[in-house]
Amino acid sequence: PEMALLRFLLCLFAFIGALAAAGTLVVSIVLMLRFPPLLVAVLLACWILNRLLKVLSASIQNKPTKNTAT
Repeated sequence: PEMALLRFLLCLFAFIGALAAAGTLVVSIVLMLRFPPLLVAVLLACWILNRLLKVLSASIQNKPTKNTAT
């Protein structure tokens, strides 16, 4: 019986977390459409993150590992 209660609480918290995430996403989209500078800032941040991830992945692929140097 206590296992069913724990499973119910886990599902309840997962559902509440999913609702909170969806609500946060909707509110942020509404704010970005309401205030265009916020949209520009978010797009700029996504572009910078994309470039940074490309640079980091390229540097990781070009760097040899320690095991191949033996």
